[in-house]
Amino acid sequence: MKHRLGRKPLYYGWIIALALAITETVSYGVLFYAFPVFIAPMEAEFGWSRGALSGAFSLSLLITGLVALPVGYWLDKRGARLLMTAGSIGATVMVLLWSQVTSFAGFVAVMALMGFFGAAILYEPAFAVIATWFAHKRGAAMAIVTFIAGFASTIFTPLSHALLEAVGWRGAILTLAIILGAVTIPLHAIFLRRRPADLGLETDGEASAGAAGKSPVVNLRAVLRSRYFWLLTMAFSLSTLSISAVRIHFIPLLISVNIQPGSAALASGAIGVMQVVGRMIFAPVERRYSSRTMAIGVFALLTISLTILLLGSAPFLIALFVALFGMAIGTHTLTRPLIVADTYGAAFYGRISSTMVIFLTLTGTTSPFAAGLLFDLFGSYNPMLILAAGFSLLSIIFIWLLPRDGRQR
Repeated sequence: MKHRLGRKPLYYGWIIALALAITETVSYGVLFYAFPVFIAPMEAEFGWSRGALSGAFSLSLLITGLVALPVGYWLDKRGARLLMTAGSIGATVMVLLWSQVTSFAGFVAVMALMGFFGAAILYEPAFAVIATWFAHKRGAAMAIVTFIAGFASTIFTPLSHALLEAVGWRGAILTLAIILGAVTIPLHAIFLRRRPADLGLETDGEASAGAAGKSPVVNLRAVLRSRYFWLLTMAFSLSTLSISAVRIHFIPLLISVNIQPGSAALASGAIGVMQVVGRMIFAPVERRYSSRTMAIGVFALLTISLTILLLGSAPFLIALFVALFGMAIGTHTLTRPLIVADTYGAAFYGRISSTMVIFLTLTGTTSPFAAGLLFDLFGSYNPMLILAAGFSLLSIIFIWLLPRDGRQR
């Protein structure tokens, strides 16, 4: 039976991508971007130091990365529907418990478990789903998810503050828990499916029939022992180290060169806007170049932006840095899962990607601390910027050393 005007029905993968875009926006908004809003009121009520509060949150992020490997194994074996639904339920319960904490030990336990459940609902499982449902249009699908989710901070930081003002920090977190559960649990449970074949579809839809059959045959053990995999891991680990160190210290960096705190905060917020701009540009550009070439371009953009920041603190230099650095971060988020999926296919994506994520998490969580130590030692952020630019340049070299045919085993 032909559809009206000869049009084919909307490929179900796009529905999944839209559902994930919504759930990622809410998940990151509640589990990540809301936290800084509640540091001051919790500090005022309990007398806990900011270092202790931030340390508990860092523990949550670390656990999210360390749990990535069993999450990846589950995704490869059983798909994302049950995992992400259960993760949504668990994360919702943890946010509810966060709103009721009365002791620091209880708070740390809640943060740790929040990181555990967060591993099941944040970008990694979402990218695994996209890798399974898309091949030729994978970059566009990932761009849709991350473009919408890029507004998580824009939505949830002011929303969290407004709730804090209206109902206090406990009431605000309780409300966010309700939003998290009401949005993510039904969307994950209702719309996620394991693979296109379960609905009688081909990867990418009818237009790309046979795409799934072109997926490379992968020997997982050989991949994890291969030079290609470790070059790729080193490249993204070093770039993550550079991004994390500079992003976390950006506001104090600007203040240290006599820029007003309000202007520094505005510049920091503009980085988030430029991340979205970068993702808008990514999809059409990605269609023309290989994921390897895209990675080189992203790391080059990162290196150039950090070099610009070393040149001084003139307003036009800061503005240029914000634009380039923001776009580099936005496209960096997309490039890694894309090159992994393009190289290895979907069958073992969860385990291959999650193994890489462990190293990215370690560098991402330790680099801000190391950057702080460097500042304490030298009284300037320039040594940190020099190292960050050097590490991002090394990332380009590691990607350049990759075989042009990433599917070589």
